[in-house]
Amino acid sequence: MEYVWYIIAALGAGIGTGLAGLSAATVMVPILIVLCPSFSGETGAYQATAIALASDILGSAVTARTYAKHRNIDLKRGWVMLVCILAMCTIGSYAAFIAGNVVLGSFTLFLTFFIGIRFLVKPDTSREEQPGKGEKLDRKGVAVSLFFGLTIGFGTGFVGTGGGMMMLVVFTAFLGMELKTAVGTSTFIMTFTALIASVSHILIHPAIVREKWDVMLLCIAVATAASLLSARFANRVKNRTVGLVTGAVLTVLGASMLILNFREQLSRISLFADILHCFGVLAAYIIPSVLVLLPIRFLTRLPSFIFRKLLHIVAFTCVSLMILSARGWQAAALTSVITAAVIYPLLTAAEHEVWYPRLFVEKKPGEIRKSMLMLFLMFAALIAVCWGISGKPHLAATAILMWGTGDAAAALVGIPFGKHKVKSKLTDGKKSWEGSAAMLIVSLTAGSSMLTLAQGMTLSIAFPISFTAALLGTATELFSPGEYLSSAGTG
Repeated sequence: MEYVWYIIAALGAGIGTGLAGLSAATVMVPILIVLCPSFSGETGAYQATAIALASDILGSAVTARTYAKHRNIDLKRGWVMLVCILAMCTIGSYAAFIAGNVVLGSFTLFLTFFIGIRFLVKPDTSREEQPGKGEKLDRKGVAVSLFFGLTIGFGTGFVGTGGGMMMLVVFTAFLGMELKTAVGTSTFIMTFTALIASVSHILIHPAIVREKWDVMLLCIAVATAASLLSARFANRVKNRTVGLVTGAVLTVLGASMLILNFREQLSRISLFADILHCFGVLAAYIIPSVLVLLPIRFLTRLPSFIFRKLLHIVAFTCVSLMILSARGWQAAALTSVITAAVIYPLLTAAEHEVWYPRLFVEKKPGEIRKSMLMLFLMFAALIAVCWGISGKPHLAATAILMWGTGDAAAALVGIPFGKHKVKSKLTDGKKSWEGSAAMLIVSLTAGSSMLTLAQGMTLSIAFPISFTAALLGTATELFSPGEYLSSAGTG
């Protein structure tokens, strides 16, 4: 199992390097020291840092080469940082060996999280007025470069971060570089700093090579490949997209690693542990689903309405499973509310990206984020009423599953096969008998299955209850106003 984490850590490290010039250690060290028992020893964090630095060498080199091809390196404004950082790497590396696991591990975990937050808040760090590429540093620029260069150089050896993110901040916020130029310049410098720091770590503690040579080779290969691919991607998209993607990944990673690192203390708070369990269930279902759906969306010609309903099915079924596995209604309801609070701002920021309309199908601007907000808040309300007040969690799970699958079936059948429209003054004239029938049948099947399997009801009791609920739901959908692509099966 540890080799799976090695690959995941190296992939994350490579993607971070190629996208935003992150050093491999920012991603790799937290995963190795928290999730891999073989790195939990007295020198585990030091060894993890050495492996991350070794992975940084080729990863930064191929990244810098890619950015150089697009003329996104400016050494005239970065040479002072380069000299200072190279001079301090060995000193920091020796200090890290003396400090040990506690200082090294904790610092890296917090660093990952706060860097992610910083990018989410300000994904594009470039300024309106920027100096031209190749413009020489003034006195202020030299002073800033000296101060931060010495500091980052020590940190490169001590923490093993390679200084990539800190260099990115200095280049963009203090020296006025454009984001991609800052990334290219920082990865060029990181190629040499990672080499020096890695060699220093290995010379100080040669057991790294003897004990972990296979891990080191695997991480180097995976991180280098991931760096190359992500660097090519970063040079083809907007700065804002790169910042948002990097911020989201690092924030989630940092928060996850901090929770894992302090899980013993947090587990004493029962509600927190229950909410964490609920999020674990959601993640275990959603992540594989997304990995399947994304290639389907971008590599096939699947009709948009089908993909839209596949997303609906994932959203509804994951919450149903979460409710059934939750340890209390408060945790389940709060998980839904927190999910709504996280999704809304992320979708708001993503709406401006060029890939957003390709991924999601919207009837009108802002529909997806508003729908997701209302959806998860309604889930929380259903959980509170059915479980919190009535004491019957299975009712909430059943209602949500019937709602989601029935709604999807109405569209998947009604849009391509809905030839007979329901013509009535109470309907909008766009919905079909075929779509409504599909919704009734699928809702009935889902409800009966849930009540018999999850609740243990006999079919003679579950069937009439499910039929009544399915009939009411279908009628509500049929008589509610809808637009083209309505879930009740417009054609």
